[in-house]
Parts: sequence; C-alpha cells; structure tokens
Amino acid sequence: MITVEHLTKRYGAFTAVNDVSFTCVPGTVTGFLGPNGAGKSTTMRMISGLTPPSSGTATVNGVAFRDLPNPGRHIGVLLDASAQHSGRTGREILSLSAQLLGVGRKRVDAMLELVGLAGPAEKRRVGNYSLGMRQRLGLAHALLGDPSVLMLDEPANGLDPEGIFWMRGVLRDFADRGGTVMLSSHLLREVEAVADHLVVIGNGRIVADGAKDELLHAGGLYVRGLEPATLEKALTEAGLSVQPTRDGGFSVAADAESVGRAALAAGVVLLELRRADSGGLEEMFLRLTSHHDADDSTKDAA
Repeated sequence: MITVEHLTKRYGAFTAVNDVSFTCVPGTVTGFLGPNGAGKSTTMRMISGLTPPSSGTATVNGVAFRDLPNPGRHIGVLLDASAQHSGRTGREILSLSAQLLGVGRKRVDAMLELVGLAGPAEKRRVGNYSLGMRQRLGLAHALLGDPSVLMLDEPANGLDPEGIFWMRGVLRDFADRGGTVMLSSHLLREVEAVADHLVVIGNGRIVADGAKDELLHAGGLYVRGLEPATLEKALTEAGLSVQPTRDGGFSVAADAESVGRAALAAGVVLLELRRADSGGLEEMFLRLTSHHDADDSTKDAA
C-alpha cells in the first residue's frame, strides 16, 4: 500500500504541498484529483523519491521508496510518458529494464502483448511513437517488474476512446487481483468509472478523502431564492462554500439551519431548500476545488 503522512514540500516561501496525509490500500483504485497547481505531481514525485520532502513521510508497503530493494519489483511508476529514450525501440527499452529488474524475456513479451505493442510496433523507435503508444509503453514498463503497487500520472493522455476503455480494464483487473492503484487524471469521467476511493487536493491541502460513493452522495444542499445575487452574497459572507448551478440556484456545503439563517438575515425569500442531487464526480470536483485553485506555473506543483 501507499502511505502518506503529513507530507510537506516548500520552495522558499511557497508551499506546494501542505501537511498531506492519505493511504491507498490493496484491492482498490484511488483517484488522486486536483486542479493544475494543486500539488498532485509534487506529491507523486515525493512518493517515488524524485523530490525530497521538506517534512513528513511517504512509504510503499511500509518502506520509503529510496530504501526499497529493486523498487520496480514493488511499485510501478508512470509520471511522464515522454521521458523515454527516443532512439531506442519499444522492445529495447523494456529489455534493458528487464535486465535491471531481474525478469526474463517472457515477461517483456507478455507486457508488449498486453499493451498492444507486440509485432511491428515493438521494433519502431520510440521517437516515432504517438503519445498514445508512449503511454502504452509506459504502462508496460510500470508493470514489467510485476509490482503490487501502481502509481500513474495522466496515463490516458493521448489514448483514443477504445484505448481509454482498455486502460480502465487493465487497472481494474490489477486492483481486483489485490493490487494497489494510485491514479491521477483530469479525465474525471474515467476516474469516476474505475476508482473506488477518491483523494482531492486543492492548493496543496487535502480537501476530500473517502470512498467514491460516499463522497459523490455528500452533495450538501441546493438552495434557490427570489434574489439570487443577494442570496449568494449572504451565503458567502456567512462563510459558506457556495457553487452556482445552471438554473440560478446554488449548491451549498452546509446544513439547512445555516443556510436558512443566512437568508433570513439578508431578507431573502427562499423558493427551494433541499438536499442537492448528486451531479457526479465533475460537480463534486468543482465544488471542492473552486476556492482552492493555485497558479499552475509555480515550481512544478501541478
């Protein structure tokens, strides 16, 4: 499993990741979500030992990545599909890694077959691969050592709809066989389709962490008033998290009494006040991160 405890990363005065804690457990796919600049990639780089944390710890199966013997046999990592030697063929890249990992040629053959690169494609230089082919090769590389944990950053980028469906099946099968998957992606519908657990980060802090079904059905309240602008101002001034809806109402992360008191104090007539309908992962994501966006140009904190 992946265990992150009070992980923090500072670049000078800027804090990219702030006291982050969560776990990814065997048998599940954990969707790790957040807007650009929220701290997703920085967190994943700290887990994989590429970026040293300012404080806190991250372990894989109870051991820090740098202390794992032959780490590729424990965790498969795909952070950047373009970070592959463009002058080598797909088979050459996997064969070299297989020697380092201590796995045989049959494993290379099996992974090329699994990701759809067996045959002529494996003999092409990676510099001539499309982005989708590089993603497939990156997944093959992550799986090569037969690890128990996978950590993938935007693995579906460049894949066509059929490829995305295929990727979903591979990850689901890996988790169903007892593996641990940590998946970061901006393709929210795909994450919703495959994930069991969700961790949402905003401005370097965890803003939600829980089972997917529980989070998606914790939609707060829907409220609509006779004077929408006045109602929104009243709710905001009361310190409530407010997200406008398409029909002129608002989704509010609060209880009915707090909403009612804010409207009463502002003298706003309410037309509706009820539990919000679940709008799926996309609506939940926007609601949770709307007030936690950070500048995505800062210090690789994407």
